[in-house]
Amino acid sequence: MERAMLTLVSFDLCPYVQRAAIVLAEKGVPFARRDVDLAAKPDWFTAMSPLGKVPLLQVGDEVLFESAVIVEYLEDTQEPALHPADPLIRARHRAWMEMGSSILADIWTIETTPDRAAFEARAASLRTKFQRLEAELGEGPYFAGARFSIVDAVFAPAFRYFDVFDRFVDLGSFTGLPKIQSWRHALAVRPSVKGAVVPDYAARLEAFLRRQTSWLAGRMD
Repeated sequence: MERAMLTLVSFDLCPYVQRAAIVLAEKGVPFARRDVDLAAKPDWFTAMSPLGKVPLLQVGDEVLFESAVIVEYLEDTQEPALHPADPLIRARHRAWMEMGSSILADIWTIETTPDRAAFEARAASLRTKFQRLEAELGEGPYFAGARFSIVDAVFAPAFRYFDVFDRFVDLGSFTGLPKIQSWRHALAVRPSVKGAVVPDYAARLEAFLRRQTSWLAGRMD
């Protein structure tokens, strides 16, 4: 049976798109990528996306939305398996994936809030979550040890933000957390992670941050 062509509808800075791109790369699945300007959404995209968000995965004539759904579909249909085989461990991985989404929510506030108190509250929240992750990690280099999993695909885009943040502000997110730091660096050099964004991603993210009327933007001069 011939496989349907896959097209990933994306936006250059979206961390949720990166999750899907990383999983596709890890599974060696060929796909096309179609970028969209979310500030001026074209009609075809509005018609296709129920929530007006990326990523979308076109599977032949069908369209999937929401990154968690997309990566689980890929896990169900494409080898090699990235989730652990044991149902209980697999469920725990999915719970940590939710933690990854909550970290992205904190990061969004850090990027955009004009309020210093809100900024500092989210920075503290990040620190607490990374401390919990530190206690969960083993010998590495990845979340579950030597084997790359979907949890890694979820956290890699979150860690990538700090490559730019660290140039302008010390959030203290990883201080005294050696396992997190090692995990972050291991993900940064993995080909699937590096290839999930455009080559000038860091410059584009910095430009985006500078356009915000945020407390962070005020620290970037």
